[in-house]
Amino acid sequence: MRHNKKFNHLGRTKSHREALLANMTVSLIKAKRITTTVAKAKALRVYAEPIINKAKEDSTNNRRIVFSYLQDKEAVKELFGEIATKIANRPGGYLRILKLGNRLGDNAATAMIEFVDYNENLLKETVEKKAKTRRSRAKKSATAEGPAAEAAATEAPAAE
Repeated sequence: MRHNKKFNHLGRTKSHREALLANMTVSLIKAKRITTTVAKAKALRVYAEPIINKAKEDSTNNRRIVFSYLQDKEAVKELFGEIATKIANRPGGYLRILKLGNRLGDNAATAMIEFVDYNENLLKETVEKKAKTRRSRAKKSATAEGPAAEAAATEAPAAE
């Protein structure tokens, strides 16, 4: 029975699972985005977010704790340097999982896991959406008297 076993074992032993998640976390830190199965992405988010949270406070002890999990000096340096500055004001939720569909070979559900602050395309879309809503509201309030004037303007070119 699996009472009180809340995490996904991913069909691996404890040591194999820890090595897999540590290697995936290192790859994620270096590449900022990786593609994997949905089950591994969900397990990776649970594993990596506390490690990323340690990087907010740059101390020797935190660096040693993170290194004990990752075993990669370059990944620890990048995590405490570049990534820590971007996530400094974020209270949590550093990773995003986007489902991609099924893999051709074995029909496994795949997903892309990435840092929230590093996807420039989605950041630009959210800025543009906010700008659009402000303009549309401003037009509605400023042109409350304007529907009659707009109707006359549209009829004049049609009459010619």
